[in-house]
Amino acid sequence: MASLKDLKLRINSVKSTQKITKAMKMVAASKLRRAQEAAEAARPYAARMEQVLASLAAGVTMTDDMPKLLTGTGKDQVQLLVVATAERGLCGGFNSSIVRLARQRIQALQAEGKTVKILCVGRKGRDALRRDFASLIIDTVEVAGGIRKQGFPIADRIAAKIFALYDAGEFDVATVFYARFKSVIAQIPTAQQIVPAALPEPGEAGLDLKGAVFTFEPGEEEILEALLPRNVAVQIYRALLENAASEEGSRMSAMDNATRNAGDMINRLTLTYNRTRQAAITKELIEIISGAEAL
Repeated sequence: MASLKDLKLRINSVKSTQKITKAMKMVAASKLRRAQEAAEAARPYAARMEQVLASLAAGVTMTDDMPKLLTGTGKDQVQLLVVATAERGLCGGFNSSIVRLARQRIQALQAEGKTVKILCVGRKGRDALRRDFASLIIDTVEVAGGIRKQGFPIADRIAAKIFALYDAGEFDVATVFYARFKSVIAQIPTAQQIVPAALPEPGEAGLDLKGAVFTFEPGEEEILEALLPRNVAVQIYRALLENAASEEGSRMSAMDNATRNAGDMINRLTLTYNRTRQAAITKELIEIISGAEAL
């Protein structure tokens, strides 16, 4: 049985940990509101851009001169997986859920005989995936300071890497993996194809033209050629914002659970400490009484 000193040290240690987890929960809660507002504000813009591109694509004839970001290479043999995770841990199952979805996709693609390449965004995804798929990781982008500090330029930089690989013929299809924020306790791992653009069908685009006919200046092809690269950057930026909100929500929930678990452990250790102390006092009293009776 542990001594009273050991129990006292253990209780103090758990109390110190509880203070840390409680502080981390409060910090995550303060960051969550801003991150959630940014993610929710980005959703309509990203969705509307896809709708505009879908409407434009529906009005043009697909030819060999169309942008490859729209038509693709005509095959899907080489797949690029852009796995976006956090730079730090202590956020519950946020990172592991994204990595798990990516791992399942990798195994499914390899079972079909496809070639897989991985572009990691965030250290945690890289560290988890390189245990089994180190040879598939071609590059890593670290989002130091978070997406709020980096802003849209980091999405542009990631998109530029993807375009360079695509122009060099390094892959046929690119998919980004992230966690879509739903609530503090629910973040949904999501896979979204970004190259070639997976646009909604014209009937699903959500645009009610009411019989109107639009004339575009310049033509649809020129607009598509300008907007398609922008769309890739926008979808990546949206994924990073969703990740930021999901990360803080998951961290807040994880730290809340850790704080409550620490409280339960403190109660159990305190009870054990009191019982051990009472047993020691009782033993000493028995020894004193026994000695007095012997005299």
